[in-house]
Amino acid sequence: MAAALLAGYLMGSLPFAFWFAALQGKAWSGREPLWRLGPVPAGLVLLLDFAKGVFAVALGEFLARDYTGGLAAGAAAAFAHALSPWLGLRCAGSLLAPLGVLFAVDPRLLLLAGLPAGVLLLAGRKAHPALLAFALALPLAALLLGGGQAHLLFALALSLALLWPPR
Repeated sequence: MAAALLAGYLMGSLPFAFWFAALQGKAWSGREPLWRLGPVPAGLVLLLDFAKGVFAVALGEFLARDYTGGLAAGAAAAFAHALSPWLGLRCAGSLLAPLGVLFAVDPRLLLLAGLPAGVLLLAGRKAHPALLAFALALPLAALLLGGGQAHLLFALALSLALLWPPR
C-alpha cells in the first residue's frame, strides 16, 4: 500500500503546465489561464493532467494488487496535484487530475457528484460554488453507489484535496 501511495503522489505531482510554460520561456504560477500557453500545449496539458489521474489509479491497483491501492494512489495523486512539490507546494491549477482519478475509480461517481456542480455552474457561472457543491456531493455519491467504507474514505480524501488549498 505504501508503494501505491508513493507512486500516486509522484504521478500526481507532475506539473505539466509549468513545464510547458518553461519550455516556452514563460513563468507559470498555476493561476493564469491555460490557453496562454497556446492551443496545442494547452490541449496537451489538459490531456496529460487527466491521464495522470487515470494512470495513478491503475498504477496503485497494480502495485497493491488490490483496488484499494488504486483508491489510495488516486487520493495521493489529487493531493500532490493540489500541493505539487515541483511548485513549492502550490496548486497546479486545474481540476483535471482529480477528475481523471474519479473517472478511473468509478465514472458513475464522477457523474453523480458532478450533477449539482454542473447545475450551479450553468446557473451562476461561478466556479467556486460549483467546486464546493462537487466536493460536498462526492462523499454522498459514494454512499449512494454503495462502494463501502474504502470508497467513502476515498471520496472524503478527494473532497479535501479539491477544497484545500483554496483555489
